[in-house]
Amino acid sequence: MAKTLTSGQKAALPARILVRKNDTVQVIAGRDKGKTGRVLNVSRKTGKILVEHVQMIKRHTRPNPAKQIKGGIAERESPIAVSNVMIVCPSCGPVRIAAKVEQAGGRLQRTRVCRKCGSPLDRK
Repeated sequence: MAKTLTSGQKAALPARILVRKNDTVQVIAGRDKGKTGRVLNVSRKTGKILVEHVQMIKRHTRPNPAKQIKGGIAERESPIAVSNVMIVCPSCGPVRIAAKVEQAGGRLQRTRVCRKCGSPLDRK
């Protein structure tokens, strides 16, 4: 349900999310604590992400022959808060992220690195 703003209120700014699509993350809180999965979608507006095979819900769908929808009970992922996941470093495991700023050709370039070992988390 969308929250309506009264007079004098400002809309919340989108959260600064360091998790990106196709990152591997581990759930650190909630009913799926300990599960790991790949990030399918990031919603900066709501501060939630969609992780593969995490927070599965059952969706009841009605058949619609016009749109070739069969109907029945389908399982799919539900969004999970970004604060409940940590990025998994290939060498260390679940870690926090740091930003390493380098100057390349007169431009500043930010790369995400592991806080434990310093290895880059961005794939090129």
